[in-house]
Amino acid sequence: MRETSGPLTRTNSQGFPRLAPKIYRFTDLDQYRTAVRNLDVEFTPLVRRISAEQIILNLPGCDINFAKSFPRIAHGRLAQNSTAIGFSMDDGVPIRFNGAERDHSAIVIGSNGAAYTTVERAERQFTSIIFTPEIRGRGWPEAGPNWRVFETSAAAQHQLRELVRQVMSISPSFYGYEASDISSAIKESVLAGVDAAFSHLVDARWASRANSIRHFKTYRNILAVLSGNIGRPIYSEELARQVGVSVRSMQAAIQLYQGMSLHLYLRLRRLWLVRQRLLAGADSVKACALAFGFWHLGDFARSYRLHFDETPSATLARSRQL
Repeated sequence: MRETSGPLTRTNSQGFPRLAPKIYRFTDLDQYRTAVRNLDVEFTPLVRRISAEQIILNLPGCDINFAKSFPRIAHGRLAQNSTAIGFSMDDGVPIRFNGAERDHSAIVIGSNGAAYTTVERAERQFTSIIFTPEIRGRGWPEAGPNWRVFETSAAAQHQLRELVRQVMSISPSFYGYEASDISSAIKESVLAGVDAAFSHLVDARWASRANSIRHFKTYRNILAVLSGNIGRPIYSEELARQVGVSVRSMQAAIQLYQGMSLHLYLRLRRLWLVRQRLLAGADSVKACALAFGFWHLGDFARSYRLHFDETPSATLARSRQL
């Protein structure tokens, strides 16, 4: 991770804090994962190497995060006593959010520990706004145990996007009492923009499917079992039995929320876990591969090189040079 220097400094020459966004650029998965406060998220990249950028403006009780992301699968959970709003900043390849694919005019909301999953197959730009403490009494939809997604009008989404761009281009010349007053004014503008988006919701069948609590609970239960068994092979009948659903229902849930088969997802996830272990300086490639369930070492080495464009031993050697 690298935070930019230069004009976007946090204090003036007298040491007073300035109101200015902070820009971060990432090539490391773990650093990117922990950059946003009040959000616990795990990534499985769909590319060999990640390149991402975040512009974060911290206001009292409100963090605005504008991100340029990379192709990935993400599973996230919001912290307690927080409310989060999310929406895309561009249009392109649809994002699969909680099982529903949508390109534009979508806004999502999560609150108090709510969970979500996304599949992004192309680089996208999006904004997340996290309010702490939780927002109440504004007439926003209740999130429940999973984030909910809605369709808003194109005009309301455009206004939100433009507001974020204006906020992120704010002059860094404000500091001290000025910064405090302007921070409050910006937060109020953001709240009003979200109010407008939720007051122009469109009744959409695709959103109703994405907001199903029962189906999302089944999917989260599958992930919970998998997370405890990532280092060993787990077969479909055993997994379905632990989750308490049929094999067919389990496979349908994985396909719905991840857009790929269970087998492919597990293989991608394990490859990235091996890579993280190697980059951290594992004892050996063999021990690392076996720890994550790759018993056929030749097949593992071929898959690793195909996915990351280098051999596992090259990754380990590079980590020891750092």
